[in-house]
This record gives sequence, structure tokens and C-alpha cells, in this order.
Amino acid sequence: MAQNDWTWAQIPDQTGRVAVVTGATSGTGFEAARILAACRATVVLACRNLPKAEGAAQHIRALHPGARVEVQALDLASLASVRTAAANLLARFDRLDLLLNNAGVMVPPYGKTEDGFELQIGTNHFGPFALTGLLLGRLLATPGSRVVTMSSGAHRMGRIYADDMHFDGGYRAWAAYGQSKLANLLFAYELQHRLAAAGLPTRSVAAHPGWARTELQRHAGWIRWLRTAGLETLLSQDAFGGAQPLLRAATDPSVTGGEYFGPSGFQEMKGAPVRVRSNALSQDRGLQRWMWRHSEQSTGVVYPI
Repeated sequence: MAQNDWTWAQIPDQTGRVAVVTGATSGTGFEAARILAACRATVVLACRNLPKAEGAAQHIRALHPGARVEVQALDLASLASVRTAAANLLARFDRLDLLLNNAGVMVPPYGKTEDGFELQIGTNHFGPFALTGLLLGRLLATPGSRVVTMSSGAHRMGRIYADDMHFDGGYRAWAAYGQSKLANLLFAYELQHRLAAAGLPTRSVAAHPGWARTELQRHAGWIRWLRTAGLETLLSQDAFGGAQPLLRAATDPSVTGGEYFGPSGFQEMKGAPVRVRSNALSQDRGLQRWMWRHSEQSTGVVYPI
């Protein structure tokens, strides 16, 4: 099979496997959860809005009768919520095969999480970092497990503002978003380095959706201009298309830890999911280690590896 021939129809049967998908009420998270449920996984929709999550679960069950879909309250902008959700998941499931860190926010108005993090780095990075660390023991105990972290092509404009990570000196929404998406990759790669160094088979993989038409972009004013100009559909793909790199990273048997998947088309905006390369900064080992240490200190979640 050529690299760009992969489709969701090649996902192996997922019977008996448990997948947790964050941000699964809509967009790429919903589509990934739906396909995994169709492939017979037990899928947990881990979402901030519990009524919307229940509605999404009912929708998946209606589309795929017999699908095993559950919900879990999770607000990634609250470390207390992350800890409660992780404890509930560990109590409910004796195995954890897939953790899809999909949820995120994109260029919202300035705000901070209840723990004092700038909203984007808090929701997109610190929350998933803490959740993964709290669930890692169960993942390590499950043969063939994977952690898949959703980044973005916007990581290429990102840098880590170590002296003002939370933009107390003045908010720049796109700079904050780029920082958070770069942090996603630094985390995914450093996690894989640590897993490999410890001789552990759990794999850490990253993905990005290209330009997917989802609610994530509701704060991006330039999207409205492109829509008016008739360019949005030409350059982008729907949420189902945007979920394909995430699904391939999670299920393709040929995937190895530390790989990164995105669309195959022009500027990686749309197309079949393929292995892609991230920028040099994301692969900086010193920066990966620094971000890891800073994340442990900031969240209070210390990994066992």
C-alpha cells in the first residue's frame, strides 16, 4: 500500500479496545470517535459540555447501531477537572488502548484558565499533558496502546515564549496559538523519546488536520473573507477529512512512535493522510526537554518515565 492510499476502511477491527477522544462533540473529534465506534471500539467522548457529549453519543449510536459509546466530563482548562476525569476513567476501564488528545481552542479572545494559564496553552497543551500523565500507567499496561496528539500546521509560526508564556505583557492571539501547537509536538516527541528509552511499547504519535472546516475556527476573521471569496471549500476539507490523519496515526499498524501525520495535498491543507515533517524547532531536543520539565512543574503531574 502506497503511503497516500490509506483510507479509514483499512482500520483493523477494534473489538475489545477502549479509545478516549477529547473534544468529541463536533468536528474532527466527533468524526474520529464515530469511525472508531463503527470499527467496534468502545469509545469515550471526553468533553467539557456533558449534554452535548450525550447528544453526540446518541448520534453515533443512531448512525452505527450497536456502537459502544460512553461519555466523560472533562474540561482541559481545569487541572481539577482533568484529575477527576482521569480518576473516573481509571475506575471505569481496566484497559486503555487509545488516547486521542484532539480537543483545543484557536485564537479566542484573551483569557486565562482557572489555574492561571493563558487559555490556549492551558487548554491545548497543559491540560492534555496532565491527562496523559495521569492515564499513562493504564496505557503502559495495555498492549499496543497509543497516545495521539493533535497539532497544527500553525506550529511552524510558533515559538515558546519562555519569559512570558501566558502573554501577561500583551496578548497576541496567533502567537499564543502557534506556541500551543508547537508545544503539542514538543510533548509528543519527548514522550516518544522517553517511552523508547525505557523500552516501553506504547507509541506517541502526532497529527494535524490540515485546514478542516470546523467550529474551531469561529474566532478567525479571515475565514469569513475566504468564504465570501469562494475560496474556503477549494482550499479546505470537511471535518471527516480533517479526522483522517488522527485516525491513521491511531490505528495504522505500520505507524511507529514519533511519526507525524497530515494531509497530502497542497501546503498540507487537504488530502489523504500521509507522514509529514514538522519544523526544526519542534525537533529541538533541548527545547523538548525544557518544555517537559516546565509542564511537569506547571501542572504538578510528574510522569513515571
